[in-house]
Amino acid sequence: MDWLAAPDYWLARLIFQRLLAAIYLIGFLVALDQFRPLLGERGLLPAPDFIRQVPFRRSPSLFYVRYSDRVLVGVATLGGALAFGALLGAPDLVPLPIAMLWWALLWALYLSIVNVGQTFYAFGWESLLCETGFLAIFLGAAGTAPSFAVIVLMRWLVFRVEFGAGLIKMRGDRCWRDLTCLYYHH
Repeated sequence: MDWLAAPDYWLARLIFQRLLAAIYLIGFLVALDQFRPLLGERGLLPAPDFIRQVPFRRSPSLFYVRYSDRVLVGVATLGGALAFGALLGAPDLVPLPIAMLWWALLWALYLSIVNVGQTFYAFGWESLLCETGFLAIFLGAAGTAPSFAVIVLMRWLVFRVEFGAGLIKMRGDRCWRDLTCLYYHH
């Protein structure tokens, strides 16, 4: 299985974790800006109503403990600060359990927003960010070798994204099957 092995993953991990942190930062900044008008207490689809109607088991979120627009601002601000710290490489400067906790907090905070986000957070990239963020918890810090299982799961995730995108194109418009869609899209 040499194709699954690499002598060193430090550069790939560095790029992956920094880019993931940047995406988390963007996600938390967007939530800070748009969540209240869309899903806040007086938003278009108020999150408190959703929380009352949907059980925690179906949509786990920290907001089941308590939701208010101020709590949301706190969650998004904390998430943004953690993401900014991860973007600067802070998880690599702390012991492994704290680095894992850092990524776990990012994942839990963003998952909490997504799971009460209803229609506005029902896009594929939101669940992809949550899944990728979950795997990043187990990737470890710079001083540790990544687990073989995490590497395989990351590659499986990339395969599913690419294969799924291809299937959607082949099942969709006829121009994808005729190989003429690029005439219209680019």
